[in-house]
Formats: sequence, C-alpha cells, structure tokens
Amino acid sequence: MSQLVILIPISLLLGLMGLLAFFWALRSNQFDDAMGNSRRILSDDHDDRPAGRD
Repeated sequence: MSQLVILIPISLLLGLMGLLAFFWALRSNQFDDAMGNSRRILSDDHDDRPAGRD
C-alpha cells in the first residue's frame, strides 16, 4: 500500500508532462503539414539512390 503513495503521484506527473508536451506541439504547429509527408514519399524529385546505379 505504501508503494501506491509514491507511484500514483509519479504517474499523474508523467501524464501531465505528456499532456503538456502534446499541447506544446499543437501550439508550435508540429501537426500543420499532415499530407505533405505522404505526398513527398511518392515524389521523384529527391532520389536517394547513388548516381550511376540502376
């Protein structure tokens, strides 16, 4: 029972930290370009293969 006195506040603190990190990501526009990555992966503009090897 005495472990719960320590573990419950720690879990609440970690949950609050995760929630604050999520709201920080929202405010700093981390989720603005949701479709950009899905379009970029299909694009041939930037090919990572070395030149001369096909």
